[in-house]
Amino acid sequence: MNRSILVLATVAGLAAALPAAAQFAKPEDAVKYRKAAFTVMASHFGRVAAMANGRVAFDAKVAADNAEIATMMSKLPFAGFIEGTDKGDTKAKPEIWTEQDKFKAAASKMQDAMEKLNVAAKAGNVDTLKTAAGAVGQACKGCHDSYRKE
Repeated sequence: MNRSILVLATVAGLAAALPAAAQFAKPEDAVKYRKAAFTVMASHFGRVAAMANGRVAFDAKVAADNAEIATMMSKLPFAGFIEGTDKGDTKAKPEIWTEQDKFKAAASKMQDAMEKLNVAAKAGNVDTLKTAAGAVGQACKGCHDSYRKE
């Protein structure tokens, strides 16, 4: 019983802290946040993509676990594209801020493709996974081509 209360209190505390965590003290903090989220997302997607293209042996559980994390992470980085984060240690192109609607549409396209990847990975079929991973890769490339400096 005490453990349940502790877990409930922890969850409640985290939920209360989320609005504060969503605000960044400095633009540099937002840049670090989004870069970290993209790094984690790319790492987990890369594991799935390696299975989809045959570089590593297909493992349905590993694919599903990594696709789940990549999908969750795909929703996080965009909170870090706030005013003042177009400068400093970033590869973000200025077009992100001048073409907000197009940038948000590209982000949404990637997130939708990630959701489909997640479903495909849970199905455990490598051929379905290949198709879904290809769509994620194309969505990522499209955004990088338009909005990321090399």
